[in-house]
Amino acid sequence: MFESLVALGITVAARTITGARSLWLGSSPQAVQRIYFANHSSHGDFVLLWASLPPALRRNTRPVAGADYWQKSPIRRYIINRVFNGVLIDRDSSDPAYDPLQPMLKALEAGDSLIIFPEGTRNLEDGLLPFKSGIYHLAWRCRQVELIPVWIANLNRVMPKGRVLPLPLLCTTSFGAPLQLEYGESKEDFLSRSREALLALDPEQH
Repeated sequence: MFESLVALGITVAARTITGARSLWLGSSPQAVQRIYFANHSSHGDFVLLWASLPPALRRNTRPVAGADYWQKSPIRRYIINRVFNGVLIDRDSSDPAYDPLQPMLKALEAGDSLIIFPEGTRNLEDGLLPFKSGIYHLAWRCRQVELIPVWIANLNRVMPKGRVLPLPLLCTTSFGAPLQLEYGESKEDFLSRSREALLALDPEQH
């Protein structure tokens, strides 16, 4: 299909421009259902993470993204819906009954894996913003699904905000050990533990 060719082109371009290396430090690329959670500094984050997965895993791995950004133009809608089969979240909904978790839970119930960014928005500074509670609720509702921290290094320097052409810098995607919500673990403790697991993969922390 044409969408498959577009996905291949985007994947090849992402890996060529960034020279991306995938480092499986605490886990291995297995065909099991997972939630990959990563730091967020660029609109290209999910593209690079998705491109870093083996082809067999990409087919069932869907990025979670904000509808307000990806629905703005026909080309964005085509890419997120037809090429990446993204799970769109309405961050501007005024409906008090709207639950942003529902689209993600529906995808997980269908057997798909997800790519999420628990900071909730792009972070243009070093380090990590505090995690939103969504990752905790996903872990609580879907205890059978592994959560894999993924640190994306250097992508914010390859394509900084406002730049049209990328800079030729090397990027890495570091995949850490699986996490799951422990029995009796509080939301605050889990958010802190998952955030620390992600920070521990940052090469600048070492």
